[in-house]
Amino acid sequence: MRDYLLPSSLALLACLSATTVHAHDEASHCAAVTQSVAEAGFADVVTVTCTDDQALIAGDTYPDHEMMTGIIGTNEQVPVPAVNYASPVALAPVKSTEPHTRDAALGVAVNGVPIYDYTAGGEMSQEDLGSYQAHLDTVATGQLDACGGHAGRGDDYHYHAAPTCMIEQMANKGPDAIIGWAFDGYPIYADTNPDGSAIDAGVLDVCNGQADDTFGYRYHTSEGAPYIIQCLMGEVPDIDALPRVRPLTAAEGGPEAGQPPRGGVEDLVFAQEGDGTRTMTYSYQGGQYYIKYAPSETENCYNFETRTVTNGGELFEQELCRE
Repeated sequence: MRDYLLPSSLALLACLSATTVHAHDEASHCAAVTQSVAEAGFADVVTVTCTDDQALIAGDTYPDHEMMTGIIGTNEQVPVPAVNYASPVALAPVKSTEPHTRDAALGVAVNGVPIYDYTAGGEMSQEDLGSYQAHLDTVATGQLDACGGHAGRGDDYHYHAAPTCMIEQMANKGPDAIIGWAFDGYPIYADTNPDGSAIDAGVLDVCNGQADDTFGYRYHTSEGAPYIIQCLMGEVPDIDALPRVRPLTAAEGGPEAGQPPRGGVEDLVFAQEGDGTRTMTYSYQGGQYYIKYAPSETENCYNFETRTVTNGGELFEQELCRE
C-alpha cells in the first residue's frame, strides 16, 4: 500500500480549480477530498492521507462549535475527544445494487465529525429504509442539539442531521460546497443542488441521494426526515470493518451507559472552560443533575464527577480514559 504524494494546499487548489474531478480517477478523488477540507477551513484540525484506495480523514471528532445545549431527550452521555480516529472514504466509488445500513457512522463531515443516519435505535433494516421511524427520530424526540449532533453511547460527538453550526463556520459555505463524505466515496452536499437550485420532491432516493455529473452520485441533507444520509448507496467491501469511536474505560469498571430519562429533561446546558473542564447541567422532575469532567494527569484520560438520573442521583467520581 502506498501513499499518494500530494501537492501543497495552494498548488492543489489551483490545479483543481481548472479541472473537473472524475470519480474513476483515484488521485483526483483524493485531491477532491483534500480540497473539500482545505476550502472549508478545517485543514488545521483535520488531516487527509490517501492510500491506494482510501482517503483517511483523521481528527478528534470534537468540533469547535456549540454542543449539546438544548437537548431534551438526553442519554446522559457527554462529548469526549476521540483518539486516533480516521474515517475511510473510498477513492473509486461504485454504485451498489442495494443500499447498505449500519448502526454506526456512515460518513464524515469535513470537520472530522462522524455522520450517522437520523435514527437512534440500532441498525436500520432494509424494510425500515422505506418507512419513517418516528419513535427513533433523533430530531423529533429532542435528542439533538441545535447543531444537528449529540454524544452517543461511547461519549462520542456525531451528527444525525444537517451539521448547521459547522456549515456556518465553513469558509466556502454555499450550495456548491461539499460538507462531508460518505464512506462509500460519494460527497455530501446541503439542501440544494450545487448550482443553488431546489431539489424537486421525489428526486432523492431512499439514501437521500441522486445522480451527479462529476462524482456519479451525491448525497444531500434535507429539511425533513431522513435529514441526512440514512444508508450507503455505493459498494462497501467490508462494512463491519468501518471505524467506531472506542468507548471510555476505567481501571476498575466504568459507569453504565446512560438511559434517556422518561419524558426528557429541562434546561440542559453544556459549558466549556479554558482549563479544559466541561460541565453538562440539567434538571429532571425537580432535581438537579450534572456531569463534570476535566483532563487528568494521564494522557487521554479525564476525571469525572457526576450526579445523573441513570445512577439515581448518587455521586460518581472516577478517572475514565479513551483508548
